[in-house]
Amino acid sequence: MNSMTTLQRDNLFPAFQDQFGREKRKLRISVTDRCNFKCVYCMPEHPEWMKKHDLLSFEELFSFCEFMVKHGIEQIRITGGEPLMRCGVVHFVAQLQVLRAYGLKRISMTTNGHYLKQYASALKQAGLDDVNISLDSLDPVQFFELTKKHLEPVLEGIQAAQQAGFKIKINAVLIKGFNEKQILPLSYWAKTVNVELRFIEFMPLDGDQNWTKDSIVSEQEILDELASVFEVNTLQGQGAHPARTYTVDGMPIGIISTITNSFCGTCDRLRLNAQGEFFNCLFSTQGMPLKQHLQQLMKGGIRSDTELKTVLNSYIWSKERGFHAIQEKQNSHQNLSQNSKKISMHMIGG
Repeated sequence: MNSMTTLQRDNLFPAFQDQFGREKRKLRISVTDRCNFKCVYCMPEHPEWMKKHDLLSFEELFSFCEFMVKHGIEQIRITGGEPLMRCGVVHFVAQLQVLRAYGLKRISMTTNGHYLKQYASALKQAGLDDVNISLDSLDPVQFFELTKKHLEPVLEGIQAAQQAGFKIKINAVLIKGFNEKQILPLSYWAKTVNVELRFIEFMPLDGDQNWTKDSIVSEQEILDELASVFEVNTLQGQGAHPARTYTVDGMPIGIISTITNSFCGTCDRLRLNAQGEFFNCLFSTQGMPLKQHLQQLMKGGIRSDTELKTVLNSYIWSKERGFHAIQEKQNSHQNLSQNSKKISMHMIGG
């Protein structure tokens, strides 16, 4: 297979673009909605799992990834639920390697870390480039309150990922009244073990919809806490990255502040959930069902390719300006439309 330069690829298949001119370069693929954790900012108390026979096969997922890479996608992130709970995900990572010839530059995974001790080495051999690991507290009791799981397997998973040679980012969601006191302990720990830490504002994607603005630990509050003991400086050039990066005593720390200091203006992400619903935004209340299109795509033919491109072009073009625009539109209507629904994080990935 001959490799294709990005310029050649973009000339043949221009990247998908929304109405605000944002080109789409990143795709997040949720391979399962199931998770062994019950994080309070994500999972409902009584989740209704997608039926296994409704999930896209890895063959269907690969076919979609191939199509999207040929239309401008440069980075693919595998998410869940917890992606390592789905049998075959390591082989899927290995399959994706052939798409590098069409311009795919990076394959990543977001995980809770619980199974990384078991899978880190195999994932590295399969060609995974980096991992983001959720770690919301270093206090074992508090960690259990937040996740209903024990902390030690996650710390062992982080160590295994480091030993395998992964570039690691640690994601910590902060919730006022729960774990805001973890800002400094996590920062000291990240510096000690040499991992990149990112704090994330609590977003309205919790399964039981208990989110309120009062629960947010804002970017400014995080910075104030860090500045109480560290020298904090801003790094320039956020671009399309969700996190603003600061140096804290020379160590990079990111803050993802979707609510108080949104990065939506440069968003280049698209999402597909495990049963084939496509989302142009993390906060979309209505996805586009693509399963039938993907089944046709696997059969081949110019018609199926053209039809999929047409429906995606229209849906991606209609992407809203960002989180606050979606909130304003929802608040202007007493009720959501019949086809709209609240999406929790475990259903769509991070």
